[in-house]
Amino acid sequence: MQIKNKQDFWSGLMFITIGLGFALGATQYSLGTTARMGPGYFPFWLGVFLAVLGAVVAITAMSNKAEHAELEKFDIKLAFIIVGSVVLSGAALYYLGVFIATFLLVFLSSLASHEFNWKIAVANGAFLVLFVWVAFIKGLGLVFPLWPFFLTN
Repeated sequence: MQIKNKQDFWSGLMFITIGLGFALGATQYSLGTTARMGPGYFPFWLGVFLAVLGAVVAITAMSNKAEHAELEKFDIKLAFIIVGSVVLSGAALYYLGVFIATFLLVFLSSLASHEFNWKIAVANGAFLVLFVWVAFIKGLGLVFPLWPFFLTN
């Protein structure tokens, strides 16, 4: 078979690799059963489903009906901006709090877009901060520092 859609094919292989990695990593924890799930149950099945999804995407990229698409040149600068913003927000979480770290993550990673608009980036950041507060702080009751440590002491 010939690969017609190289973007989908390589994306599928990436999903397979990440999914299998998570599934294998989850086996280090107790899986439990469907009725009594252990800490490894959810990441294991999430990894399996991600790998299956990747296989479907990769196989579909080789079908005769697949749209022909070539790979674009990998832009290391954009990858650095995205990965750097994730690392920075993770490192700053304790010091700046969830609200500011989440906003920074969204705003800085938006700089990687070729169509960057600061108004949209600010709106997306504010929405995600609200979502994180509702879903994780209020909904799940997770305990994170919400504001910078020097404002809470």
